[in-house]
Amino acid sequence: MNKFTYYLRVLSGMRLKRFLPILDHASQLSGKSKAWVAADMVRCAAKYGAGYHDYIQFGMYDLTEAQKATMVTRVVNRELMACLNDESKAAVLDDKGLFYQTYGKFMKRQVLDLNRASDAEIDDFIARHDRMFCKPTAGDSGKGCFIYERPEGLTREKFLQDMAEKGVGVCEEILPQHPKQAAVNPYSLNCMRMVTLIDSNGTPHVIYAVQKFGVKEVPVDNYGPGGIGCRVDVDTGVVRWPGVLGEGFMRQVYTEHPVSHVPFVGYEVPFFKEARDMVLEAAMVTPAMRYVGWDVGITPDGPAIVEGNDFSDYLFYQHVPQTPDKIGMLPVFMKYVPEFKR
Repeated sequence: MNKFTYYLRVLSGMRLKRFLPILDHASQLSGKSKAWVAADMVRCAAKYGAGYHDYIQFGMYDLTEAQKATMVTRVVNRELMACLNDESKAAVLDDKGLFYQTYGKFMKRQVLDLNRASDAEIDDFIARHDRMFCKPTAGDSGKGCFIYERPEGLTREKFLQDMAEKGVGVCEEILPQHPKQAAVNPYSLNCMRMVTLIDSNGTPHVIYAVQKFGVKEVPVDNYGPGGIGCRVDVDTGVVRWPGVLGEGFMRQVYTEHPVSHVPFVGYEVPFFKEARDMVLEAAMVTPAMRYVGWDVGITPDGPAIVEGNDFSDYLFYQHVPQTPDKIGMLPVFMKYVPEFKR
């Protein structure tokens, strides 16, 4: 899909039913009339490739033209992916079974790829694990993921039937969570999204990190089911800004976890340096994929990669309360990849 076609898709996606409540919210946040906001939204979509969520989450109504031009918007992120990632290699990240084959040393747990496993491997996995984390072969946002409790007397045939009915492609040993992370939210493995970028000289960098915390009693911490993201200082591993709820378009800001009441600002992610070193090493396994978002869990013994994403959710990057200087992430990309042109 070329740039012009993608711009048209963004603009044509502005359906009235979704547009009106977003317009109301943006008007309230900005203190400007709905007519002004509507015109500015359309202009930002056309000029900067900004979608609804971009406009609100990045506070584009309150930015100068120079500041808007620094934002990694929906279209800009798409252009970065096209420039930096070899689409023919994307399966190594998208196929969760293939991902385990490629990055298994960083995952630190047993994984059963139902599309490729032998009967003996299936029997061994069932025998070893009373509980397992199940997910589709491909997908994102935690969709289709659940914890499976092994029933008594489970046979291979019944197990495979259960997995097929639920669309499962991969089953994983459940990672234990570091007690400090569990104290914030015990219901899911609270992963850190760490974004790596391989520069023009072939050197990997961690350019962004956000610690995600689940809120609801669900086994995933993803933004879709209502997770909160806290931007982490990539040099220190410390959260320096409030958290932002990722669900929906409404901007909701939290200074503490709404259930456990653990303060976010000042929270230090355990084993951050080790996690950073791990994703930098993992980034070079498939160097044709230069721009990757890694989900990293923190166990009592150190970090473990959960999965990698060739589409790294750009909405993490520039939330208003986490970007006090109102400068987006595009200058960082341009620093490391000067050949990228808009």
